[in-house]
Amino acid sequence: MVDTRGINVWCAAGKKTFTAEEVAYQVRSAQLDQLVSHRELILPQLSASGVAARDIKKLCGFQGRFGPILASMLPQFLKTGKSDETMRTVTFSLKERLVLIPLEICMLWKQLLIAFILIFILSGISPDFFSFTAAFDRGTILMLATLAAITSGAALTPLLLPWIPFRQFYLKGTLTGVLVALLFLFAGEPAVNGIEKLAVFLWITGCSAFLAMNFTGSTPFTSLSGVEKEMRRGLPLQIGGTILALIFWVVGSLI
Repeated sequence: MVDTRGINVWCAAGKKTFTAEEVAYQVRSAQLDQLVSHRELILPQLSASGVAARDIKKLCGFQGRFGPILASMLPQFLKTGKSDETMRTVTFSLKERLVLIPLEICMLWKQLLIAFILIFILSGISPDFFSFTAAFDRGTILMLATLAAITSGAALTPLLLPWIPFRQFYLKGTLTGVLVALLFLFAGEPAVNGIEKLAVFLWITGCSAFLAMNFTGSTPFTSLSGVEKEMRRGLPLQIGGTILALIFWVVGSLI
C-alpha cells in the first residue's frame, strides 16, 4: 500500500507522493512477486498524473494498468477486464459536492477558535483602551459575519458551482461573498457605522473567497498548475482584504 500521507490519490499524485517509484518500493517491500503468480498491478486511474506506468515494470517487474475511477467499480472492471466510459469519467455532481461541505466545515474549528479570540480582542479596543461590553457586542457581529462567510464560501459556492460565473474558484467565492455580505449588512442591519460596514464587507468577501479556493483540490475543473496559478493570484488579494478589514474594524470603534 502506497503511503499517501493521509491525502487522496489524486492529490497525492499531484504532490508526487504517489509515483511509480513509490509503487515499486511497496511491491518490493511486500515481496509481492513471491505472493502472486501474475505480474500485473491495477492502479487507481486518478493516480495517472503522478505515475508513469511504463516505469513500474522497469523498477519492480510488474506491469502497471490503470483501473476505474471509483473503488466500487472494481468488481465490474475485474469481471470484464476493461473500463468503459463511465469508469473513466470524473464527475462533480450536486450529491458529490454536498458530501464535501460537512468535511470542509468540520476542518475549520481550529481556525475558527483562533479567529474568535482575535475578533474578541480587536472588537474590544475603544477610546478608553478596552471595553468588555464592546468586545461582546461588536465581537458578536463580526462572529456572525464570519459564519456568513463560511456559509458563502464552504456551502453556497460548491452548491452553486456550475452556475456561478468565472472559472477560478476564488472569483466564484468572491462573487458569492459579495452577495452574502450585502445581504448581511442590509437585510440584517447590524448596529455598525460606515467604516465598520466596509470592514464587514471585506471580511465576508475575503473569507468566502479563501474557503471557496479550497475546493480546487476536490474537482475535475482544475489542474495542478491551474491551482498554483490561482493561489498566486487569489491569496494576495484575500490577505490584503482581510488585513484592511481588521484595520477598518478597529478604526471604526475609535471614531
